[in-house]
Amino acid sequence: MAKTRVLLLGSGGIGTLAALNLECGGQAEVTAVLRSNFQTVTDRGFEILSCDHGHIRNWHPTSVVNAVPVIGAGDVAPYDYIVCTTKNIPDIGPSICDIIAPAVTPAQTVIVLIQNGLNIEKPFAKRFPANIILSGISRNDAHEIGPGLIEQIDHDNLQIGAFCGPSDRIDAQTNAAIHFVEIYSAGGKTNCYHEPNVQRERWRKLVYNAAFNPISALTGLSTGDLQTAGNALDTLLIPAMTEVLTVAHAAGIDLPQETIATTLAKNPPERKIYPSMQKDMAKGNFLEHEVIMGEVIREAQRRGVATPILSTLYQLCACVQWRLQGTKPATRQN
Repeated sequence: MAKTRVLLLGSGGIGTLAALNLECGGQAEVTAVLRSNFQTVTDRGFEILSCDHGHIRNWHPTSVVNAVPVIGAGDVAPYDYIVCTTKNIPDIGPSICDIIAPAVTPAQTVIVLIQNGLNIEKPFAKRFPANIILSGISRNDAHEIGPGLIEQIDHDNLQIGAFCGPSDRIDAQTNAAIHFVEIYSAGGKTNCYHEPNVQRERWRKLVYNAAFNPISALTGLSTGDLQTAGNALDTLLIPAMTEVLTVAHAAGIDLPQETIATTLAKNPPERKIYPSMQKDMAKGNFLEHEVIMGEVIREAQRRGVATPILSTLYQLCACVQWRLQGTKPATRQN
């Protein structure tokens, strides 16, 4: 049986683990688009320190390239899936839609977005109306700690669901999601499952992301320290989480109030995790504040919901982004 052809954009921690999971099941072949780590991986492969896969040296996906292939140019065959795991920074060009466009085959390629944030699927659905869009929620603490060196310290947990398109394609969308789960899970090293209500899960993850990410980034404190530093838990974290729940409810997504307690319980003070936005801040990388906070705030404004804590955090992050744009080329990091 022919293997499923997958193009992967974004080989940081999450992307490399996605490529590894897809390849190790033997049902997919992955072409990874690399930028800063292209030469390192070409020369010696990835080194992966993983709580799921163990210590792997000199690992290569089926193919690595330093630019998105152009379908129809030379012998490049169409891809069944394009998986995007890059940082989601719509205020910094070029757009991901523009980047992947040369590799998208209309009505054939399924686009999978394993990225943070809210409403991230809408630009893709508008740009590629004939293609199925899948939405992925990753809960996996994996990072590139050096060129081609990946560390995974929390087990991979990935939810995949279809972004609702035309009603006459519901079956095709569901089948595409289920098939992706099957090839991703085939190696038995991950917990990946189909989630029909994937938008609810995006809001659920935002309870963590919209609170811990910006506050940790702006203070330099870990998730654990934020819960014991002065009154930050009661005056910043919990109020920000509460605002996310309130906006979600206004948008028709009902998450129980216990979601806050559950989120905190999964991130106890002793864990001292540094979220992705804090790592980006420390490295001087651009921030994902638009999709993590900005979209929540815009949803709130459309529905007349006040978000004083989130709005303040968003504006502070926007100031940081403005400063970064003045000190480095305005291009995204893959």
